[in-house]
Amino acid sequence: MDPDCEVDKKQEPPEGEEQEPPVEETPSPSEEPPAPSEELKGWKFLLFYLCYYGFMTQLRPGESFITPFLLSPEMNFTKEQVTNEITPVLSYSYMAVLVPVFLLTDYLRYKPVLILQSLSHISVWLLLIFGTDVIAMQFMEFFYGITMAARVAYSSYIFSLVSPSKYQRAAGYSRSSVLMGVFFSSVLGQLCVTVAGVQFMTLNYISLGFMSFGLILTLFLKRPKKSLFFNKSISKQENGVHRSELQKMNPEGKGGGGLCFKCKDSVFVRMLLELKGTVRHPRLRIWSLWWIFNSAGYYLMLYYVQILWNEIHPTKNNRKVYNGGVDALSTLLGAMTSFAAGYIKIRWNLWSELVIGVVTAFQAGLLMLMNTTSNIWVCYMAYVLFRGSYQFLVPIAIFQIASSMSKELCALVFGVNTFFATILKTIITIIIADKRGLALSVHPQFYVYFGYFTVLAVAYLVGAACVIIRYKRQEHVEENQPTKLEETTEQKVPTDKSTIESHA
Repeated sequence: MDPDCEVDKKQEPPEGEEQEPPVEETPSPSEEPPAPSEELKGWKFLLFYLCYYGFMTQLRPGESFITPFLLSPEMNFTKEQVTNEITPVLSYSYMAVLVPVFLLTDYLRYKPVLILQSLSHISVWLLLIFGTDVIAMQFMEFFYGITMAARVAYSSYIFSLVSPSKYQRAAGYSRSSVLMGVFFSSVLGQLCVTVAGVQFMTLNYISLGFMSFGLILTLFLKRPKKSLFFNKSISKQENGVHRSELQKMNPEGKGGGGLCFKCKDSVFVRMLLELKGTVRHPRLRIWSLWWIFNSAGYYLMLYYVQILWNEIHPTKNNRKVYNGGVDALSTLLGAMTSFAAGYIKIRWNLWSELVIGVVTAFQAGLLMLMNTTSNIWVCYMAYVLFRGSYQFLVPIAIFQIASSMSKELCALVFGVNTFFATILKTIITIIIADKRGLALSVHPQFYVYFGYFTVLAVAYLVGAACVIIRYKRQEHVEENQPTKLEETTEQKVPTDKSTIESHA
């Protein structure tokens, strides 16, 4: 009874003035100012710490020089060992751990996976420092694959800590901090090698120090109380029941399913059913295919390009190895093209295939140039342009895929696309690079990559021609429709007049 009485007392004053009391009487405005201010301060500090963490964990100045280090007299691995035995393990490791890490990231609420990533980074550099045989380097690539798979934890971590209204700003700041970290790390490594004459082994120790500091930073990260799929928070604003975006998409999914409803796997069953509808959407389909096929070729090029550089420009003088500077320049160009892509406004429903086809053809030409030139600087510039063109399409693909889906479905689509791309990349690696396959050297491999991107470009351009022709035909039909409508209306008007005259 007391709550009802209180409600009656609160409802009596507004009888005289119906508009003003709701503004002055409600206690929420008087109580809200402190909460938003505290929330704002907490959000700013959290975002600052997360960006600082993302920047510091990218400081690995020795990363750009891993392949020259393995081929140096200090380690004395052969090109065949690095190309056909060590590097392929990265693709296998990434494929093996991608799905478990993706699931554990959400189930364990991000922070444990970020700790695992830091421990794996430390393992990478410990093996580079103390490892002496092929098996040790294969384990190094295995742990490096774990670090790559665990990147999803950082990219999705911020969305579980801030409100939806701050997603865009938070994502932009966190991505910028990562790119700045990669850029600064590459510049630092190049300056250490070229200016200070630091040995590759010393760079490994410096990288190990930064990764150890990154592990300490990871321990102080806030662990979210909720995540996208498994862990759902309780919201008092909705009568004590939290409805996720997935539940909003499927409001009829009530608790009548017995054990299947209670099973956590049912979340993914419902989401996979939702994905069946997204596959039918042409725009989502074309950009998902681009994500799968082009990213597979992109990362294969990325894994083996340092071996190609060493083949074109073999040198025992570490000061003449410019891998760090090239990585820094390509990162900067990639950030610029990604930024510029956000300002391009065209009819993507019509021109997506054409844009993808032109960029892919350009990348195929760059791969041929990289593989046939004997000038290392030409190869460097082709590599920079290749990475910049790929990074140009990444934000467009993200926007095209994410703009028409919920947060949960978007995360699942990106996960599925990445998984299929990893499978494709692994299959290509087994066939052309692994010693149990064709075991091709680096130059024949790049011919294969050139043919791969050429086939993709032709397929995209043919698809673009079909879309444009279909659009022109539809436009022609729509132009003829008004004339037909006018003829039908003209035919109807006399009949109406005749009926009127007959009635008169």
